[in-house]
Parts: sequence; structure tokens; C-alpha cells
Amino acid sequence: MTEARIAELPRRGVVAVSGPEARQFLDNLFTSNVDDADPGRAVFAGLLSPQGKLLFDFVIFHDDGRYLLDIARGEVGALLKRLEMFRLRARVDLADLSDDRIVVAAWGSDGAPQLDGVVAPDPRLPALGYRAIVPPGADMAPDFEESTEAAYDAHRIALGVPEGGIDFAFGDAFPHDADMDDLAGIDFAKGCFVGQEVVSRMKHRGTARRRVVIGRIDNPPPTGSEVTASARPIGSLGSSSGGTALALVRLDRAREAMDAGVPILAAGAPITLSIPEWANFDWPAADDPG
Repeated sequence: MTEARIAELPRRGVVAVSGPEARQFLDNLFTSNVDDADPGRAVFAGLLSPQGKLLFDFVIFHDDGRYLLDIARGEVGALLKRLEMFRLRARVDLADLSDDRIVVAAWGSDGAPQLDGVVAPDPRLPALGYRAIVPPGADMAPDFEESTEAAYDAHRIALGVPEGGIDFAFGDAFPHDADMDDLAGIDFAKGCFVGQEVVSRMKHRGTARRRVVIGRIDNPPPTGSEVTASARPIGSLGSSSGGTALALVRLDRAREAMDAGVPILAAGAPITLSIPEWANFDWPAADDPG
């Protein structure tokens, strides 16, 4: 059994959204149902461009009448600016709490860590464990061994779960490219949200061609390295740990190469691609024109 571990995630920041109209304001923008964020339950969601491209992704917590967004720290300023643009006369308050709160991940245990903050199962995938937002210097759960962000990344990568800004570029990927539809990041049954028409059409027509998949590779090259087959680009390499990496690839081109016995390479190094166990998508049929 995996040893229970807990780690601070320094590259994550925290945005607070409060006020009497906070829930409605966010729900009209985000890809998931904000109502589902309750004490002990978090929500995974994104904010899209009108063209359906993923601009930000985050985990949403409900905390005593306000919403806390666990987001890539480098994207906090851009998200606040974007939300300010949408706010108009809505009665909401926006704040950067990145210096006042830290994001924590815990994994390897069936039970939630006892922490002085908001704690919930990671909404993307149960195997990821738990996510929390706590004050700096908060006591870590005594039943969990204190670990590192790198160890958490190894856990995440082994499961095949991508992270925005590392495994795909914000503003350049559709939610389907980032596997958000299989990681509880899109509620197709909720009311309208920014970019909904585009992603709904992709779902119903089955037109998603790119996906993040798992790669097995010795001595992985740097993140962003080109993935090729017969010198033809088919994607790019994301984060890696040990001999496991994530890669955003064209499924049809990867399938074509595998069927033809053509080596798939990442910066010249052979890489073997596979689809995460939790995924509902698959390699396209050999006769699928894409």
C-alpha cells in the first residue's frame, strides 16, 4: 500500500471570490456547476475563451460563504483581470490570497487529512487523493508523511492526469485536449457558460483529435519537446518523472504510426504511448478518417 503523504504545492495560488452574487457570477462563466462546491466537496472547472479554448483551470472550494480557487500561481493576475472584465455591476469581491493561503495535496490514504482549512477529495480523480487550502505554517496531518511537490508530480503523472501550463498551454488547448471531459471538468448538463457551444459541439460530434496520454520513455527530454513519427509532428511532451511522461498528441497520427510499426519519438528518444486507465476515449479505429 502506498504510504500516506502530504505536500505543499508552491506553484499553486489562491483566488477568493465572495459577495452576494458570487455563486451566480461564477456559474455563468465556469465549465462546471459551482453549486456542487460544498464543505468537503470541491469542483474542477475551467474558464474558456468564446472560441472554446481553455484559458484557466482550477479547483473550486466553498469556504464559509466564499469561493476559493486553487489555480496555477502564475495565472492568478490574469484570472483576476479576466474576472474583473466580466464583473460589471455584479456584487462580488475578488482577491488574491496567494500570500495568505497555501495549496496542499495528500495521497496514499483512504481518509482525509485533518487540516486547519478547507479539505476535499480531488474532484478530478479519486486516486489523486485530497486537495486542501490552508494558512501558511499550518500543522500538517500527523498521519501523513510530509513530502514534496516533485513527489506529488510523480504520483499525478503516473496516473496520467495533466496540469495546465505544463502539459498543455493555456489559450491553445480545448478542454477535450486536456482530458477535462473525463476528469469531471465540464458539466454538459448545466446552463450556459463561456465557450459552451464549441465544447458541446466537440462532444456530440466526437471531433476531439488531440488528447493527453501517458508515455514510457528513458531519460525524458525537456517539457515541450516535439513528439514525432516519421519526422512528422504528432504532439508535444509534457511533464515527466522517472521513465513516465505525459504527452499531448494527435490520436489519429499516433494510431497510424503504431499500426505501421513506425517508431514514435520525443526529441529523438523512443516513447511508447498509452491511454490512462480512467479515460473514456480510445485510439481511433484504423479506418477512421479523423
